[in-house]
Amino acid sequence: MSTLLTPGGEAGNGPVDFPDTMLIGGTLVRGADSMDVVNPATGGVLAVAPRASAAQVDQSIASAKAAFATWSRTDLSYRRSVLRDIADVVETNAQQLARLLTQEQGKPLADAMAEVQATATFFRHVAAAELPTTSLEHSDIRRAELHRRPLGVVAIIVPWNFPLLLMAFKVPGALLTGNTVVVKPAATTPLTTLMFARLVAQLVPGGVLNVITDANDLGGILTSHPDVAKVSFTGSTTTGYAVMANAAKTLKRVTLELGGNDPAIVLDDAVTADIAQGIFRAAFFNAGQACIAIKRLYVHASIYDELCTALAGLAAGVTVGNGLDSRTTMGPLQNRAQYEKVKHIVAEAATKGRIVSGGLIDDGDGYFIRPTIVADIEEGTRLVDEEQFGPVLPLIRYTDLDDAIQRANASEYGLGASVWSSDVVRARAVAEQLVCGSVWINQHLDLAPNIPQAGAKQSGFGVELGNDGLLEFTQIQVINVRLDEVQTELN
Repeated sequence: MSTLLTPGGEAGNGPVDFPDTMLIGGTLVRGADSMDVVNPATGGVLAVAPRASAAQVDQSIASAKAAFATWSRTDLSYRRSVLRDIADVVETNAQQLARLLTQEQGKPLADAMAEVQATATFFRHVAAAELPTTSLEHSDIRRAELHRRPLGVVAIIVPWNFPLLLMAFKVPGALLTGNTVVVKPAATTPLTTLMFARLVAQLVPGGVLNVITDANDLGGILTSHPDVAKVSFTGSTTTGYAVMANAAKTLKRVTLELGGNDPAIVLDDAVTADIAQGIFRAAFFNAGQACIAIKRLYVHASIYDELCTALAGLAAGVTVGNGLDSRTTMGPLQNRAQYEKVKHIVAEAATKGRIVSGGLIDDGDGYFIRPTIVADIEEGTRLVDEEQFGPVLPLIRYTDLDDAIQRANASEYGLGASVWSSDVVRARAVAEQLVCGSVWINQHLDLAPNIPQAGAKQSGFGVELGNDGLLEFTQIQVINVRLDEVQTELN
């Protein structure tokens, strides 16, 4: 079975410089109140973070609005240089950021370091993006050009599973296109974002980038404030409804990256040895706490038992523990509420299906659940129908491919999916029938800053990443010039 380390292990508890200030108007300020941040590997208080008041949220928006007048008119080359400087300082302080990220989020230190490095990569990639003017018509009667203009103040709300990386999905594009931003990280993982704010405070003109933290009580102010032009939110679908309703009051632009219940379909020609590791990683990365992780695995009956055995073996080889311990390959769930939810899902799954690996809940210090493989389970259970957002994977047997496709699509979510096969042409034909924003073939969770990501159905609204995501932070402006005979001769 998977190994559960004693909490602590080699983690060590050396002195850590925990951030205790927010960034408003270019100044590091203390919160009007404070809140505890819990280390999910121990269940104990890690640090005390600032907690903003409603007045401080208003102040951050006012600062961003005031800074917009100048920032939006700066030369694009200058904005590029600011993004590159941010990438540099993130890389320079990668170890400090990664250690802090592991302590508040729970993921293994190697994964935290990868997230920090990816954050720098995303900032640097966006810094090189272009915002060209498009000529729509240049004739004897008119010259029409399409320009991209910034929107204004952008509110950016980030969840707790990838605090830095998902912030980097949003902030670079917003800044490059000339917007100013107010960033609000999740209440349970504010520290790494606050440290980021401290590091970049002197790199960005005052008011252009603001970071405020709350106890999940101030988001409504951000999303309904009349001086906020756009909201970019990643989180639950339920909260997404509230964000969109608030934004509708002033017709704000909205980008919503919401929940997912990503299916993966394994065809009958797949070779277990070739796909097991990729499937396992895609389902259990970050302890399954990823919107686009594999959440349901449909496997053809001819290879079902073989793949079950292979995945159970991989689960047994996982070492669960404190992410700062070098032996750990899977950390805890990030917070107690999520831990309790997944515990209940596992308990029900044990009565509805067959647990072939894991299923053990260690109610000690920290929020640890061992990677769990559940076989012989079907729709109508929480594990299959809901987004479990934890280290539990259901395997669903099928014999008819059309039926598997129909079942995969029979979800309110449509974020991602994958198809696994030895025949890429055949897999592509299946992929084209899946209703979701991203479909991978023989891989899953493959993201890059140049590849757009969008959700279908209840999984989201709008686009992130790539050129399409960049343009979400802009307003189209068409300049249409009448050309009479005199003007035509001059041109």
